[in-house]
Amino acid sequence: MKTITYAEVQQLVTKIPETELPLAYCLLAELVAGESQSPQAAFMRLSVDERRQVLAQQAEQMKTHYEETADERTEWQSGDFIDEY
Repeated sequence: MKTITYAEVQQLVTKIPETELPLAYCLLAELVAGESQSPQAAFMRLSVDERRQVLAQQAEQMKTHYEETADERTEWQSGDFIDEY
C-alpha cells in the first residue's frame, strides 16, 4: 500500500457529509488513542503464527473447562422438555 499523507486524509475529511463527521471523528480518535483499541483489533494486528498460538491456548483452556464441567452440564441439559403453553 502506498504511503498516505496528512494532506490526503484532510482532503477526504472535507468530502465527508457533515452528518457523518461524528463517526469519522470517533474513528480517528480511537486510532489516536491506541491504548483503547479493542481486543479484536489488537488480535488482528498479531502475525498469523501468533494468532494461531493464542487460539491454541484458548482452545486448550476451553477443553479443560468443558471436561471439568461435563457432569454439571449434562445434569442441566438432560431431562424432559416441558411446554407450558
